[in-house]
Formats: sequence, structure tokens, C-alpha cells
Amino acid sequence: MSRQSLPDFARARVLIAGDVMLDRYWFGDVSRIPPEAPVPVVHVRRTEERPGGAANVARNITALGGRATLLAVVGADEAGDSLERLLGVEKVVASLHRDASLSTTVKLRVIGQQQQLLRIDFERAPSHEVLAAKLDEYERLVDGADAVVLSDYGKGGLAHVEKMIDLARRHGKPVLVDPKGHDYARYRGATLLTPNRGEFREVAGRWTDEADLARRAQKLRAELDLEALIVTRSEEGMSLFTASESYHEATRAREVFDVSGAGDTVIGVLALMVATGADLHAAMRVANHAAGIVVGKLGTAVVQRDELSASLSATG
Repeated sequence: MSRQSLPDFARARVLIAGDVMLDRYWFGDVSRIPPEAPVPVVHVRRTEERPGGAANVARNITALGGRATLLAVVGADEAGDSLERLLGVEKVVASLHRDASLSTTVKLRVIGQQQQLLRIDFERAPSHEVLAAKLDEYERLVDGADAVVLSDYGKGGLAHVEKMIDLARRHGKPVLVDPKGHDYARYRGATLLTPNRGEFREVAGRWTDEADLARRAQKLRAELDLEALIVTRSEEGMSLFTASESYHEATRAREVFDVSGAGDTVIGVLALMVATGADLHAAMRVANHAAGIVVGKLGTAVVQRDELSASLSATG
């Protein structure tokens, strides 16, 4: 692959497991404040639904021509039905285990004059019985993948993440993890961890300069027995840490419209690149360009191949 080109993703097979959600958007006009409370009144003109969380990782992969299999738990409800339908449209092979005691996670965003005014979350953790069934299927599916993504949003879908990492590595598959929370020990042995700047700071502490950042990152990488750690740093770009190097990729200056879902795009593109045999330098460079594109879009969004190719070509 040259610096300006993308590999053929058509044969890249990525297995994604983790927390899924349905992102709902209510778009409307704001014209007045009601007498009963000092809040804006939104006259809803349009509604939209999009796959979120691990489902957004999967749709980013298929949007670029890759093959995505998604394994997750949802409720036996209308939101779960909507999510399954949307994933079918996005050409994602979805195995959604239904849990009657669970409400499918829904994030409802109210948008007025192109600004998010409110977000309402509906969620409940899945049962252990359904999670155990998902683990059995995961073991069957992992051997057919070129790369594995574990997308952790802290909703309970990765209760067995340690076993999932171990199974992937035993099958010789690279496993990329988008982490959540303070307990990174549960991700020990993963190929690559991709915390964002805030998540990394919560675990490793504040750093004083680039050298201090590298020390903290290398310490965490070694403690967790990771092949690599990539810290996504928003407008500062991305930093890659391996046993042999610390490498930084600056970002291109872009107008940021919405950062929601950008981490899904990053790990989806990284997994696609790794699945085609690309090295982590090339993978991070392409993912960095993809992130720069997606933050210019409203809500959870995807990057198309022509957009990504144009961005790469523009930088030479």
C-alpha cells in the first residue's frame, strides 16, 4: 500500500463483540421558552435512527467494503428489532442474542438548530445466561475472522472479556479493544488497546510533557502485556506505543462538528487495516484521517472509501 492508497478491504473479515445501542435523533426547531419551566420548546420535524456502540464499529467496517460480523445482546423489544433491521441495511452480519429481561440500550438525542439540546439514555445490563450463550458462539465465530474488535461501553456486554481475549489469541487472531472504566487489567493480553485522551488520563494519571506521556503509556503497555497501545488525542492526533518505539501522528486541522462515535470509526478502521496485513503505522495513519472526516458529521456516522482516499491523497 502506498501512502496515498487504501488496501482492498473486500476480503477482510472482522468479528465485533460488545455493547450495542440504538441512537435516536429528534430534529426540530426551537422558537420559545414555555411558562412552566425555563427550557426550550422543540418542535420535532424529523426523526432518525442509527446503530451505535459496537454496531457503529461494524457499520464503519462495511461502509469501507469490509466484512463485519457482530455479536451482541439486545432486548426482546422494538428497539432491538429496529437495530437488527438497520444492521441488515448496512450489510452487517448480526447475531443479536435476545434477553427478555433487558431493555435495548437507546440514546435519544434532541437536536435544535443543529445543536444537541438533550440526551436521554435507556439501559439495563444483560443477564448472565445470555452472556454465557454469547461466549459460546464467540468461540465458534472467532476462527473465521482476520481480526477481532471488543467494543466496551460499560453496559455489561463484555462481562467475559478476559476469556474473549484469551480465545482470540489462542486462535492466532489480533484482538483490538476499545476500553472503558478504570480496570484495564481485564484487557491483559490484547493485541492493541485504543483509549482516548481522557480515558487514558483516568488510568495513567496526568502527564507533564510528551516524554512523561510516553513513560506512562509504555508502563501501562508492559503491565498489560499488550503488543501496542494507541492513545487517541482529539485535535492532537494519535500516539502509538510498542515495545520498540513511541510514535506520534499529528491530525489535520478540521472543523469539529460532533465527536460522538469517532472512537468507533477509529477502531473499525484500525481493525480493517490490521485484517489486511497492514502495519500499525499505516493503520494509525488511515484511522487518523477517518477520524478527521467523521467528526465533521452530525452524530454517529461512517466514512466512505472515496472520502478516505481523497483525504489521504490530499496530504501526499
